[in-house]
Amino acid sequence: MRKLTTLLLLGCAMATPSLGQAQGGADGKSATADAKQPQLESLLIGPGDLVDVEVFDTPEMAQEVRVNDAGFAHFQLVGDLKLSGETSAGAAEVVEKALVDKQIMKDPQVSVKIMEFATQDVSVLGLVKNPGTYPITTPQPVLRLLAQAGGLNDAADRHITIERHKDPSQKVEYYLANNADTALSTSPLVYPGDTVIVPRAPVVYILGDVGKPGGYAIATNDSRLTVLQAIAMAGSANKTSVTSHIRLIRRSDEGEKDISVPLSDIQKGKKPDITLQANDVLYVPFSWMKNMAMSAANIAAATGSAAIYVIH
Repeated sequence: MRKLTTLLLLGCAMATPSLGQAQGGADGKSATADAKQPQLESLLIGPGDLVDVEVFDTPEMAQEVRVNDAGFAHFQLVGDLKLSGETSAGAAEVVEKALVDKQIMKDPQVSVKIMEFATQDVSVLGLVKNPGTYPITTPQPVLRLLAQAGGLNDAADRHITIERHKDPSQKVEYYLANNADTALSTSPLVYPGDTVIVPRAPVVYILGDVGKPGGYAIATNDSRLTVLQAIAMAGSANKTSVTSHIRLIRRSDEGEKDISVPLSDIQKGKKPDITLQANDVLYVPFSWMKNMAMSAANIAAATGSAAIYVIH
């Protein structure tokens, strides 16, 4: 089992850097960068984890202990201490306090490092090419885990969620930007036991007499698309289309709504552009009467065979 990078946390305040500085020196990041995401990158000790405890200048007190299912670890001289839910820094403080309370040491300087995680797998779920579990022994950038899972599918949303194994209520939201520098610099760490979820991107459908009919997965940062943008993306309406009869089929709890779209007035600025919602269907009819008279149900059913394109 590989050992994790040692996180040295000294209990003595004299000539000792702050916690934020100590973390910055350990992982190569500045204290300012760590201060921005203190909770995102903090790794909590949990049941089954193996921890190594050392006391400065007292090598005979060094020991490796396993955290039991109740979250306690048994230490020489001080007995059982609750470490579950603590960071390495917090665990060091717990041990220091116990040594002082038991009058074993007056000013102990303790360091704690996590040697082995109880859970080694990371689950990568959703719209990736190879969803499943992937074994890791140390924290890894989310980009590396996504690469192991084969990358995102075409219909994947770029808003990715990471659920922490040690605290399921803590979720990290990450947007996979198209800009390489941004994607790399903002990539959070994924810890053993975490779950990475890649949801489906919102899809709108532009069907009928347009240059490139199909479904369009909106993977942009704000996931926003208007009628004019949608028609432009679909290659514009063909000359044979009847733009005065464009229809918007919108699904709701009450059923399907058939909304008339005044494209000419929107283009002239007389009426505001319409923002599309997920699963909306924008239908541009052909000049043939039978296509102009198609029911909303038939139009919506045509989305099942539509090609899906991605908007970045």
